[in-house]
Amino acid sequence: MKRAVKAIYPGSFDPITNGHIYIAERAASIFDEVRVSVLVNSQKRSTFSVDERCSMAREALSYLPNVTVGHFQGLLVDYLRCEESRVIIRGLRAMSDFEYEFQMALMNRQLAPEIETFFIVTDPQYSYISSSVIRDIFQFGGSVHDVVPPGVFRRLRERFPPQTPQTPQRNPAGEQRKTEGGAP
Repeated sequence: MKRAVKAIYPGSFDPITNGHIYIAERAASIFDEVRVSVLVNSQKRSTFSVDERCSMAREALSYLPNVTVGHFQGLLVDYLRCEESRVIIRGLRAMSDFEYEFQMALMNRQLAPEIETFFIVTDPQYSYISSSVIRDIFQFGGSVHDVVPPGVFRRLRERFPPQTPQTPQRNPAGEQRKTEGGAP
């Protein structure tokens, strides 16, 4: 009897984006089970609570029957052992992601040689998306509805009510800043 392969897709998911969903879909098409696992990091200030992040992920991924959502705290390799998994899924957007993720994969291999890391490259349309960029754009009135699921967009509106648009401040052309000595 073939043993089902369970993969863990960890991240902060603060909030989950269409890029995260793309990676989860790809993983779900390869592995028998995928557990999207929201990291509880007490050293990082999150916009959404762990319960809110799990709820948004569950809602966004509910159409994938072999994907579940949970959360964890501590070392990822310890969590994988508790979940009886030997597979970590990591999404890559750009080469800069690869350098960091490669280092983490090597460290995880050092800690737990039985665990493998699989990298899934995102679709180019999502290569510029990150949760922090989404939050920043939304807070300043930019449109993000095309890069997050509807439930996340709704929660962003609840968390950051619309404000009167502000005109960006700029240095008028020709105006030079003077230094102490009077020179520009």
